[in-house]
Amino acid sequence: MPCDEAWDIASLLRGVGYHGWGGAGDFNRLLNQGGSLVVYIPMGVVCLRRLVAIRVAFMTHGLFAVGVGAMVLSLFDGLRSGLGPFHGRAALAANLLLVLQYPVLHSFGLTARGRRLLARLAPRAFARDLSASLYVAFASFQLLCVFALWSPTGVVLWEAQAGLRALSIGLYTGSWLLLAKAMQDAGLPVQMGFLGWRAVWRGEPPRYGPMPEQGLFRWCRQPVYIAFALTLWTGPRLTLDRLLIAIPWTAYCVLGPLLKERRYFALYGARFAAYRERVPYWLPRFSARSLARR
Repeated sequence: MPCDEAWDIASLLRGVGYHGWGGAGDFNRLLNQGGSLVVYIPMGVVCLRRLVAIRVAFMTHGLFAVGVGAMVLSLFDGLRSGLGPFHGRAALAANLLLVLQYPVLHSFGLTARGRRLLARLAPRAFARDLSASLYVAFASFQLLCVFALWSPTGVVLWEAQAGLRALSIGLYTGSWLLLAKAMQDAGLPVQMGFLGWRAVWRGEPPRYGPMPEQGLFRWCRQPVYIAFALTLWTGPRLTLDRLLIAIPWTAYCVLGPLLKERRYFALYGARFAAYRERVPYWLPRFSARSLARR
């Protein structure tokens, strides 16, 4: 069935006062309006649902690629290539606002009110299922704003040379590889945002994985935050701009997960409490048993 017919059906649904999908009573109302049209509704729903999924997929992964790419390149260069127009104290003030908005809004997006606001980015009928994708899109947009709108101060504090530069680049690359591994262990469908739109495409509820306990999560409870913090401090060039990001964001990487652990305890209860007892919070604990299980 062509998609233009699906949009005609959507207009029909709005015409009879229906703003969601799948209720038997609403299908009966449509049947009363014109029984010959009701046979097209399932196909129209599929077409519209998949159009929404495709739109959210492009938005989520496009922003993720651009936002993370901007962070990788900008940190490597010591944040000397931002497009911000400010100088002097104005630059420091503007940059500080960019730095602080990320942890504040990043945490706010996980609250009930934050999720309701993000839900407005998608059609109401699909907003709940798309929440994981919408959150990743929003966080990626935040990163893009930070590094694209940064106003460089131009103050270089330290720059690696010769062999030390090669070592610094290796450590920087390794920190990003560690972050990729931690995200994989945490669950890539959630971390990269394709859980939500994929569920809408398939017409099924999102299926979240189990509480992460494998891989890097055997050694510490916050490997994603540790790896993220390492990306802030490694690299061949240390600038004042980089310090302005590294210090507050590292503090967030240490303190922010405490809020996440409250949600985990409410969700998993005794299972998370037992995990919390045997696995350290931030600094990894390596043991013969954990290495054997690895």
